[in-house]
Amino acid sequence: MSELETGTNDLLGRIEGHVAILSFNRPEVRNALSEGVYAGFERAIPQIAADPNIRIVVVTGEGNAFCSGGDVKGMNASHKSSGGVSMSMEERISGLRRRQNLVSLALRQLPQPVIAVLPGAAAGAGLSIALAADLRIASEKAIVMTAFSNIGASGDFGTSWFLPRLVGESRAKELMFTSPRLSAAEAKEYGIINVVLPDDNFAAAALQWCHNLAQRAPIALRYMKENVNRAGDVSLQQALDAEAVAMMRTMSTADHREAAAAFVEKRPAEFTGQ
Repeated sequence: MSELETGTNDLLGRIEGHVAILSFNRPEVRNALSEGVYAGFERAIPQIAADPNIRIVVVTGEGNAFCSGGDVKGMNASHKSSGGVSMSMEERISGLRRRQNLVSLALRQLPQPVIAVLPGAAAGAGLSIALAADLRIASEKAIVMTAFSNIGASGDFGTSWFLPRLVGESRAKELMFTSPRLSAAEAKEYGIINVVLPDDNFAAAALQWCHNLAQRAPIALRYMKENVNRAGDVSLQQALDAEAVAMMRTMSTADHREAAAAFVEKRPAEFTGQ
């Protein structure tokens, strides 16, 4: 295991084998977001993107929560600068846009698959960030809720973009308008959660699931993510053209040749990412 530098204690980072792990570390406030968290993502994400040894990225939370979203108690203070001077609406909008890009957009654009591992609650912007991941693994005790309507807010960090793609437009509106508290099992039925694991030994089991995924051909996984991310925004012809490029590139790799040989020899393939 090696450290992944985040520059802050609010977001911990480490690398285990081929898996990079980023963990919200404010358990005393259920891992609510902070300027330190945003700075940590800004520092860590470029390192992850540039490291060919990292095949899978995990985002999780310390303690009993994934992330409770914005720090509601601090929201009034956040409307003012450190000098006590009121910020303009334009400055507040610009700041939020930047924070969203540092987290939700950055996770979406990472070449590696991103797995959100939920030991407990994911609410508000915390749920939005989980939705920005490619897959979500939850403890059976985890709960998810959009939460924004409970504080008279419309939502941020990508909820309006990610949620309809998982559950459909009408169900997404229902979840945002009414903000029900969904159990992990209910969220799985809705298509929000991919895998639910028992609470006992959850962290180790979820990490093992991610390590198992990291044993698959990493170049192929990256192209799969790129293809699916693109597909919702382009025509069928454009999607087919892009698939042809990706397919031929992956089939020219050493990993493809290894997989073919392993299939014939009836043995597990050992992928090198080449």
